[in-house]
Amino acid sequence: MHSIGVVYDSGYGHTAAQARAVGEGAASVADIDVALYFAEEVATDPHQLDHCDALIFGTPTYMGSGSAVFKAFMEASAKIWLAQGWKGKLAAGFTNSSGHSGDKLSTLTQLWLFAMQQGMVWVGLGLLDGNGRSTGSASELNRLGAYAGAMAQSNSDQGLEGMQDSDLRTAAALGERVAHHVVLWRGGGQ
Repeated sequence: MHSIGVVYDSGYGHTAAQARAVGEGAASVADIDVALYFAEEVATDPHQLDHCDALIFGTPTYMGSGSAVFKAFMEASAKIWLAQGWKGKLAAGFTNSSGHSGDKLSTLTQLWLFAMQQGMVWVGLGLLDGNGRSTGSASELNRLGAYAGAMAQSNSDQGLEGMQDSDLRTAAALGERVAHHVVLWRGGGQ
C-alpha cells in the first residue's frame, strides 16, 4: 500500500472542496491510501507526513501568493528540509482564487519551488487546456489551461455552490495522476 498526503489550507471552503476531489481521485487508484491534512494542524509537527510517498499541496491564492497559513506550514518544515527528509517523494499542487487568472500560476510556482527545495519530484497536471479552442467549453477538464497543477476559479460572492464541476473533476484528475505515478515510482504496488 502506498500513501498520499493532501496538505491544504482553505479560507472559505473552496480549496477544501478541491482537496477532497484530489483525494478522491487519488483513492480511485488501487493500493493507494489517502489522508487529508489541514496545513495549520500539520504545521505543529510536519513529521506526520514522513510516511507519505507523495504530498499534494493546496492553498488558495491570496494577493498573488499562497495563504499565510500555508506559508507557516512551509516554514515549519525547515528541519525536514535541512535533513532532506522528504527527498525523493512525489509532489504536486493545486490552488483556487476568484479571478480567472488571479495570479494562480505564481502560487503553483511557489508550491513547486517549495517541493524542489525539499528534494521532491514534481508531477504536473498532464492535461491539455480544455477551453482553449472554439469547440471547447468551460465544462471540460482544465478549463483554465494550467499545466503546473490544478487551478480552480470560484466567484467571491458565492460559496461552494458557485464552484465549477469541471474544476473539481480537474482536481480529481490531478490526484489520480499522482497516484498512478506513485505506483510507478515506488515499484508497481509492491
